Amino acid sequence: MEPEEPGRPRRLRLLKGKGRSSTVAVHDEAEVPLGETSGLRFIAGFIRRDKIALTGAIGIGIFFVFGLIQGILETVSDYTHNLALSYSILPSNPFTFNFANSLAPPTFANFPVGIFGYDEVGRSILSRILYAIPKDALASVLIVISAIVIGMFLGISAGYLGGWADEILMRVTDAFLAFPLIVFAVALSLILGNGYTVVLVALTIVWWPTYARFFRAQALTLKSRGYVEAARLSGLSPLSIIIRHIFPNAIDPIVAIATLDFGNVILVYSTLAFLGIGVQVGQPELGSMAASGLQYVPHSWWFPLFPSLVIMAIVVCYSLLGDRIQDMVGGRLSY
Repeated sequence: MEPEEPGRPRRLRLLKGKGRSSTVAVHDEAEVPLGETSGLRFIAGFIRRDKIALTGAIGIGIFFVFGLIQGILETVSDYTHNLALSYSILPSNPFTFNFANSLAPPTFANFPVGIFGYDEVGRSILSRILYAIPKDALASVLIVISAIVIGMFLGISAGYLGGWADEILMRVTDAFLAFPLIVFAVALSLILGNGYTVVLVALTIVWWPTYARFFRAQALTLKSRGYVEAARLSGLSPLSIIIRHIFPNAIDPIVAIATLDFGNVILVYSTLAFLGIGVQVGQPELGSMAASGLQYVPHSWWFPLFPSLVIMAIVVCYSLLGDRIQDMVGGRLSY
């Protein structure tokens, strides 16, 4: 075994193979310099090497790329009043009735329009699913990012400042956490009115407390570290210390939590749509499509099945990626 060079960090890895315990940690000869074992670049490298995480990332990438392109087309279509532009990359018009195909089963005869079957008025279920994807993608991004920003500001302020600021901010957070998330979102939607924007606002309001608790815990842990004390003694303001030292050291765990939360947001948003909240009449939405198809089960089983499978596939991809990142950040995996 080669002698260790002074000043070089040592990294642990889990041995795998026949006759070896998966919990035995040994020193890895391929040592990694400090600064390359955390941060977004390291997480990206981990995803490239881990097959499970890469599978989830590919699925999420397809979801977001298509959602972005389709969302741009729908936005431009609304602005130019050219409806045909909104479904120009879809197999068919998701709004056109064709009663000859009413509740027709999946078929390859009219590929790819009919591979998921047709709804009660003969519209392609595949086209309506694809048309609905941008709303789910936008909802997940806006809600999670907004919740992170609000939770970061309140949580880090409470944890770093302490005293009366911590007491007041955490009691407000506890008040929001006391209510079941979906029930609170439903109540806010009923108060503020129905609609897509209202649902986004309602979910953002109920989503930030978890992040506030997380960032508070991180601030309490990090504010006693030597580099934070040195920064304080050097005369840096609390805001500078929070931005330069506390928030960057919370990036790794927040990436894992946020990745899982994207899937949770889509699941909750679809659940609200399933209940008829936030759905505009005539507009495709995965949750509302699944709800509409239930009345035709078991005869037309494909109507609610395929929208539900798409929701499940998206959430599973987020779970695959988020769980692996969380295992890596938590030290249960080492690369």
